Amino acid sequence: MTEVVPPEAAPEIPDKLFFRIGEVSKLLSLEPYVLRYWETEFRGLSPKKSGTGQRLFRRKDVELLLQIKYLLYEKRYTIEGARQFLQSGAHKPPVPKPEVQQPLFEAEDPLPKIRKELASLLELLR
Repeated sequence: MTEVVPPEAAPEIPDKLFFRIGEVSKLLSLEPYVLRYWETEFRGLSPKKSGTGQRLFRRKDVELLLQIKYLLYEKRYTIEGARQFLQSGAHKPPVPKPEVQQPLFEAEDPLPKIRKELASLLELLR
């Protein structure tokens, strides 16, 4: 995925299934209330809640938060501008066009040619 966040600016995200809000807060160097506010402003950001009400962010949520932080703090977008940018799909890589597949067989029947080659190989082996 072509990311909005430049690789040198992105912190290393640990290989975990879920992150608590405190972990994400430390990882992104943001206060938890900022993350809770962004949760209300960006529809794609939807952490699950544990039985105790603790927010559990998935990796994709953390990656989205990194993109939001970059757009707001580095690129100086407004919240509305960052929301529009993310909704427009401009941050997503272009879908590669599939290569044109070559036909498996030529238009003419390949069996006579194959038989001829096999017969010549058989003659060489005798």
